Amino acid sequence: MKASGILLPVFSLPSSYGIGCFSKEAYEFVDFLAEAGQKYWQILPLGTIGAGNSPYLSFSSHAGSTLYIDLEQLVEERLLTEEEIAPYKEENNGKVDYENVHKSRRFLLRKAYTRFQPDEGYEKFMEQHKNWLSEYSSYMKKQKPECEEGYFRFGQYMFLKQWLKLKSYANEKGIQIIGDLPFYVALEGTAFTNHKELFKVTEDGKAAVVGGCPPDAFAKDGQVWSNPVYDWEYHKKTGYRWWMKRLKHNFLLYDVLRLDHFRGFDEYFEIPAEDETAVNGKWTKGPGYDFFETMKATLGDKKVIAEDLGFLTDSVNKLLADTGYPGMKVLEFAFGAWDDSIYLPHKYAENCIVYTGTHDNDTVEGWYSTLSEDDKKFLEHYLSHSTIERTGKVHLDLISLALESKGDTVIIPLQDYMGLGSEARINTPSTVGSNWEWRVKEEQLDENLCQVIRTLTQKYRNNTQKDD
Repeated sequence: MKASGILLPVFSLPSSYGIGCFSKEAYEFVDFLAEAGQKYWQILPLGTIGAGNSPYLSFSSHAGSTLYIDLEQLVEERLLTEEEIAPYKEENNGKVDYENVHKSRRFLLRKAYTRFQPDEGYEKFMEQHKNWLSEYSSYMKKQKPECEEGYFRFGQYMFLKQWLKLKSYANEKGIQIIGDLPFYVALEGTAFTNHKELFKVTEDGKAAVVGGCPPDAFAKDGQVWSNPVYDWEYHKKTGYRWWMKRLKHNFLLYDVLRLDHFRGFDEYFEIPAEDETAVNGKWTKGPGYDFFETMKATLGDKKVIAEDLGFLTDSVNKLLADTGYPGMKVLEFAFGAWDDSIYLPHKYAENCIVYTGTHDNDTVEGWYSTLSEDDKKFLEHYLSHSTIERTGKVHLDLISLALESKGDTVIIPLQDYMGLGSEARINTPSTVGSNWEWRVKEEQLDENLCQVIRTLTQKYRNNTQKDD
């Protein structure tokens, strides 16, 4: 039985206060997913939002973004009033204005904190999360000296309380949450600031090497990510203690965890920290299967998706096979003109997660508009030889192709079901300025869209395509 779900970041939800959050609209979206016959809601990292508004550049490996706290629930708890939040209510114009949202949340959460009286739930939260909470609040106090540490602890309490309430509601509706764990942490974040031993550093405590990608046809100088690189020998000596705590916390937040940059566990590319390009970088062995053996022994069998996109070596493929985790297959990568791509659907194994595209890809409609004529002919040739029922719309045909494949789980970005173009793209890698902003409008989540999703997924749900 094939399972399916929708990819939509929390910030992309409708809401009345500038950004998607844990508001009533989030609960309505869960209802929408259930009504549309879905089993999964995949989101992006919920951590503190970093440079360029990226959820992948969080300065904490545990803390959540307080931008997602629902103001109306704070009114219900009498920490704010309707009159106080009313000036910040705004029409959803389809984009997040992060500057305004940051400003309004800081003001309102400060006000709510002054009225907050710690209760039994708060004391339990403090005890359960003391291993990271005091370090985080101390770090934040240094960043923002005008705020006391209690304010930052309060923010995390409200974040976690509201998120776990929403997650519980989703689970009750038969929807599992797929979360996303960035591989690296930020250079200026809590982990690197407080735990130099976890990373490869110089004698004066600066990063000796940073992560990145080697030069290739798309970037002649490669990519320098500026993330500190893990000292895996140290981590192994400790039984990967820091990683196990990080993973345990994430499995509290999510039902299924996507491990970003899975290749890094096999080998990773490190670059001298003083270099401005990746030309002098080198591949270095990661922890390998020993890491996952420890993970399974420590945390038990957990549901994991391996983000195994990009150039894969035999050793990465072996590591994936040894773990038993499903990898990712992205249809937009399949149709280079008459190419023999591993992403062509007839090559999929059952144990994989199939996507039309991810948050880093253009929408199907946007992608199709940039294809060469040869690529379009190849796609048409492939579609004509598939068994799907053609719709005359490329976004629905590609979704059908994903659903028809042997992959046992299919996750489709909401924008692709909606047939939206590049204006609805979430992120364009290696660019800044307009990423992580797109939002769906409440009226777009109508019965017609729900019917389209439900009909397509039901049509292909019991498919068991045979090998060619």
